[in-house]
Amino acid sequence: MIVILGAGLSGLSASYHLGHKNCLLLEENLHAYGLLKSGFRDGFTWDQGPHVSFTKHDYVKHLFAESVQEEFDEYEVKTANYFHGAWIDHPAQSSLHQVPEPLRGQCLESFLASRTAQPSTTLPQNYAEWLERAFGSKFAETFPAAYTRKYWTRDPKDLTTDWVGGRIFYPKVEDVIAGAKGPLGRPTHYITKVRYPRKGGYQSFVRKLAEGAHIQFGANVCRIDLERKKVWTASGECYTYRRLINTLPLPIFVQMCSQASPEVREAALRLSCSQLLLVNVTAPHPMRRQENWMYVYDENKYSTRINCTEKLTPGNAPAGHTGVQVEVYFSRNRPLTNTPADISTKVQDELIEMGLIDSTAVTACQVRRHIAYTPWANVIFDHDTRPALDVIWTWLERYGLCREADDLHPVSDWSTESLVVFGSLIMAGRFGQWKYYWTDDCVLRGRSLSNI
Repeated sequence: MIVILGAGLSGLSASYHLGHKNCLLLEENLHAYGLLKSGFRDGFTWDQGPHVSFTKHDYVKHLFAESVQEEFDEYEVKTANYFHGAWIDHPAQSSLHQVPEPLRGQCLESFLASRTAQPSTTLPQNYAEWLERAFGSKFAETFPAAYTRKYWTRDPKDLTTDWVGGRIFYPKVEDVIAGAKGPLGRPTHYITKVRYPRKGGYQSFVRKLAEGAHIQFGANVCRIDLERKKVWTASGECYTYRRLINTLPLPIFVQMCSQASPEVREAALRLSCSQLLLVNVTAPHPMRRQENWMYVYDENKYSTRINCTEKLTPGNAPAGHTGVQVEVYFSRNRPLTNTPADISTKVQDELIEMGLIDSTAVTACQVRRHIAYTPWANVIFDHDTRPALDVIWTWLERYGLCREADDLHPVSDWSTESLVVFGSLIMAGRFGQWKYYWTDDCVLRGRSLSNI
């Protein structure tokens, strides 16, 4: 039997592509979908963050479309940045005309100086160096470095650069110069058109993967014997596997393994991940801005990224209402210093200050809010990640794991997926593989297992 730990997207995709009849998924929660689980409350649909599909992979596009019987919206995304009272089009590096002076001129001067300086003969040693070379020191520290400290909960110098890829817009000189004078008139963000289901929330896109899956809900895995190929749950059930596919967070998986040495356990503890507090706010008026989501650079604000659920698809909220979701990130490197309730109140005040909800509606007690907590949000790629992973993967080779060419790299090259060889122990997904995966990556990882 193939036992899969976790019925999130990666686990569901693995079971779907291997054949549900061949797999058993052990899921701690009483529902599937993991971070893609959509919630429904007071007529609003809430995802765990602003999930939209912008995959370039036709296979994933077709699968998602089939899951919702082609009932999805497709549109050009609109995003903006909030910076100390100013709204700046996204990405800010090509929209400097909206940055107040004298900062605008300082950013442009610094950017041009970085591009005319003698080219470095060495690669950037950390993300801070990458940002400075890409944008110039003034813009880098004012905008992306500040956002990095909020979103990734780390200073840029603590992060590597191998996760960046094409996921941050690296501007052309002529675009930055033109953008400092006025709008470019064309999008420069790496996300252009997106898709979102018309009903049921983002989880509807992966409904097809879950149909027919054999899932044991409430199965809290507590111990794994890699030599005997057995898995135990907290309630006492024992499952013997022929192959084991893990999608649980790697630090948790390692701590549950009976054979893990102190060295391996210590390596797992060096892996870093952020946590997420979602503050969901509803108001009886339309959203004041047109954007689908917004980034907040002010480091004195909890609000980091903001999305409007009705801007994803109109059916996500009652007519004439707005559902505002605010992401607040923290980690062991940046712990919360206030209670979630206090943070929720402060976030509401920030939304009023930014002009996103009406203060009179708050006064009239017409604004509602609730919070949600995600203990595993974003894998943080710091300088400990690669050496820690190497220790863990090398150890797991003893128990059926086959090393992969990119198993230390944050992203995967799906053009080479047919070349991968798998053993009796397989890691899958953002947290199982400890990668910078999006939804399409998780689907494709499952597909890559179809021939084992």
